[in-house]
Amino acid sequence: MAQLEIRNVTRRFGDFVALDNVSLSIEAGEFFTLLGPSGCGKTTLLRMIAGFDLPDAGQILLDGKDLAGTPAEKRPIHTVFQSYALFPHLTVAENIAFPLRMSRCPPTEIRGRLREALEQVRLADKADAYPRELSGGEKQRVALARGLVNRPRLLLLDESLAALDAKLREEVQVELINLQREVGITFVFVTHAQAEALALSHRIAVMSRGKVEQVDEPSKLYGFPRNRFVADFIGHINMIDAQVTEHAHSHLRLAVSGLGEIIAPPLKGAAAGDRGGYAIRPEQVRIGVHGELDELKNHFSGVVHSLLYQGDVSVYRVMLANGAMIEALLPNSAPGRAELFEVGDAVKVGWRHDAGVFLHG
Repeated sequence: MAQLEIRNVTRRFGDFVALDNVSLSIEAGEFFTLLGPSGCGKTTLLRMIAGFDLPDAGQILLDGKDLAGTPAEKRPIHTVFQSYALFPHLTVAENIAFPLRMSRCPPTEIRGRLREALEQVRLADKADAYPRELSGGEKQRVALARGLVNRPRLLLLDESLAALDAKLREEVQVELINLQREVGITFVFVTHAQAEALALSHRIAVMSRGKVEQVDEPSKLYGFPRNRFVADFIGHINMIDAQVTEHAHSHLRLAVSGLGEIIAPPLKGAAAGDRGGYAIRPEQVRIGVHGELDELKNHFSGVVHSLLYQGDVSVYRVMLANGAMIEALLPNSAPGRAELFEVGDAVKVGWRHDAGVFLHG
């Protein structure tokens, strides 16, 4: 039995449907992420798990028990907010110990749990500091320690890394992964940042307009998106309109107007005549001069339309013969200045026959 079950949950605000018959199962000890754009329903769902809001229909069960009649303060759940919500007049130790004092834990137990929590987040030397004396990353760790000190069944994190700058965010991500692994508590994390979700999660639920589009491990979401929304929302992707002309056991044969034929991996349920999009990631696309990519089954001529130098990689946008634009990512791994193709250069792009995925619709 899953630790947390969301069963057919619906929530409306007037005519607006924030959640539309959502069902999810989250296992004990999982780092589970709700990912999607603003307004997709992820924060509404998190608020209902926490008990700050109630569903209009459906059930939320924790360890098999319906939480409907349990108020937020009685649920074995803690929420870490984006703002951290630290008390400015309390020290780090007092902020962390606050939930224990409110639940009237004995002083000796408070001291033991506080010491353990401070060590978990590496803030033992900051116990007597005040929030105004802390960096953003340290405030984040205080909020996490306060969330963990009561040993909740679930820790909910609502966009809790959004206030950090990019470098600090990466550091805290690593800390968060290690902390979750160490304490073994189920984390349910809400974010709109795809890279963050991919880096942190055991599984991700991608949401759009109140519905769950796909639930999967990060690598499967990235490599095998179920539809155009997931493919486009997770990372960068090339999408080429195509029609299935042959569905064989080992491959799909696709026709692309004005371009020719693409050989793609097989797809269950696909049939000749189906229309949709062929999706392939920029890092799977090779770029070279004429004659270099002829060994690949999929290779096409084009012209460099634009390029973006990003230090470790260069991203080339190549216009193909039918006017379609495709991105190719080239690592700048050679020492010294990378030998870049220039805008207007005639090039070839190509990719393996077992790369990419055909998506219906």
